[in-house]
Amino acid sequence: MARQLENRKIVIAGGTSGIGLALAAILVQDKALVTVIGRDPAKIEKLKIDFPGINAIGLDARDRSALDDLFRKEKEIDHLVVALSGGKGGGMFKTLSLSDLREGFESKFWPHVNVLQAALPYMRPTGSITLITAISATAKLPGTAGLAAINGALELMVPILSGELAPLRINAVSPGIIDTPWWDFLPEAVKEQTFSEFALKVAAGRVGRPEEVADTIRFLLTTEYINGVIVGCHGGLK
Repeated sequence: MARQLENRKIVIAGGTSGIGLALAAILVQDKALVTVIGRDPAKIEKLKIDFPGINAIGLDARDRSALDDLFRKEKEIDHLVVALSGGKGGGMFKTLSLSDLREGFESKFWPHVNVLQAALPYMRPTGSITLITAISATAKLPGTAGLAAINGALELMVPILSGELAPLRINAVSPGIIDTPWWDFLPEAVKEQTFSEFALKVAAGRVGRPEEVADTIRFLLTTEYINGVIVGCHGGLK
């Protein structure tokens, strides 16, 4: 795998924390040419210090003109990974704030398709695109109807785009409950309790690590006969 990725140009949108950051760290070891996009200036600066070999760029993925400028400068790209996440849209539907749901789409669905469309003119036809969705798209868990709508919309596009964009490959990775900063809105004790409760519903008996999802993404980057599919990385969440 490492030889397949050496000197390949890979762009990670949303690579300053969590799954995206874990992937960037792995790809650096593979000697890939990695560009990371993130909108938090502090995280961008930390990334530059921790990984001086990474091209870290501060950019809001909702800004289409900024994206167009970025990809124009990047020129030919081998692989694109869209790991942008949003924290809004969860809750029981009866009391779900529709403005929060709308914000959830604005922070995840639209940035995903914005990055995807802006990058297409610069993607090598032998390369790949990987979207990061979430198991909420299919798990049918109470309180996740809004999240299912956001992630499900992205997943429904994947098999269609695999035909439209061929021979360029496109897939999605659907993580389960992963210990990332996405959960930091909870107090530490509450987060630990939440993880313990979810672990009882996971066949693997624990929540996942971002590195495990990153390894799944890396597998898709290097496996050229997988196209148009959603790959679960959820430990057997029931």
